[in-house]
Amino acid sequence: MRATYITALIMTAVLVLWMLSGLNREEEAAPPASIEEANQRMDAISDDRSPSRVRARIVEAQTYTQQLIVRGKTENKRTVMVKAETAGRVADRPVERGDRVEAGALLCRIATDGRDATVHEAAEALNQARIDFDGAQKLKAQGLVSESNIAAAKARLASAEANLERSKVELARASIRAPFGGIVEDIHAETGDFLSPGGMCATIVDLDPMLLIGGVAEKAIASLTSGAATTSKLVDGRTISGTLTFIGQQSDPDTRTYPIEIEVPNADYALRSGITAEINITVGEMRAHKITPALLALDDAGNTGIRLLDQDNRVYFQEVGILAQERDGIWLSGLPDRATIITVGQEMVVPDEIVEPVFEATDDMPAKASDADEKDSARKAPAAPIGADIGHLSAHHNDSRFA
Repeated sequence: MRATYITALIMTAVLVLWMLSGLNREEEAAPPASIEEANQRMDAISDDRSPSRVRARIVEAQTYTQQLIVRGKTENKRTVMVKAETAGRVADRPVERGDRVEAGALLCRIATDGRDATVHEAAEALNQARIDFDGAQKLKAQGLVSESNIAAAKARLASAEANLERSKVELARASIRAPFGGIVEDIHAETGDFLSPGGMCATIVDLDPMLLIGGVAEKAIASLTSGAATTSKLVDGRTISGTLTFIGQQSDPDTRTYPIEIEVPNADYALRSGITAEINITVGEMRAHKITPALLALDDAGNTGIRLLDQDNRVYFQEVGILAQERDGIWLSGLPDRATIITVGQEMVVPDEIVEPVFEATDDMPAKASDADEKDSARKAPAAPIGADIGHLSAHHNDSRFA
């Protein structure tokens, strides 16, 4: 009977202890009474936890050439429909469509119809007037003629000279010539046609230099300066270079864009008018970084940026601006010239968190670290030359393993 009481007391004691341990666990697991208490609990847990490991890379800024991209097209500098200045029948037309002609080349020849005879007649009349004037001069020296006779002889000489000049001009008008070198784009008269003054002979287009024309938005026009270097990619794949020669002062009322013109050498006439082109105009240089777009992140406010490390291995968010996108990466502004970028694990850390960085191998680094940085600590391992393959960033970002 005594043993039964002892057993019952032991069981009762064990039950009481078990119940008391449950109450303690409930008290420990009770939800925090306030946000401050919750933060305190999280801080305590963070203090007990070892720093997160991330992979990082030291990158240095490079010189980035800022370019303005404009959609445009090629356009020949001049197009002239060459017209007759005198009436007559077309006796000869020595050019055809597509012919390349030099300045002064004969396009159409109108029958002279006695114009050459008129020139000969005017020349003989001038010769007689000159003899008469010379004789009058001799008689004046002898006092045999008056000043009035001398003046009349001089007037007849001037009239004969003018008449000969008019005759030569009229004869020259019978030959319709190219005003400049170019290509015969169209023919408007055939041999045997009768042309009146103003009648068209042929159309000539000037292809050297070729122009690139486009429209620039009002927010970007102030960044352009005459003489800026340009490169343009044509729709057929060719790349050409030129110089910005004209910036418009009045915008198009419909598109609110300002016209620009770029001159491109075209001595071989390889460029045709009307080809669509993507024009890149150099507007300046700045320091920027080229990275893979996979490293971009958003902060709580929705701003685009990069997670970096400071000298204490503390994470911070740096807002950036996207300058340009290329096939092998994007150009960013807003980063310090020398920056330590988290390449793997940036999704698992938050600003102000101290982490343990594992730096990428020397061959994968895009920038050479200084001697002082190399001696500082293992986190400042030497970097590779500027311009290293940006594809390494993507490869390391997708790699879940740490070195």
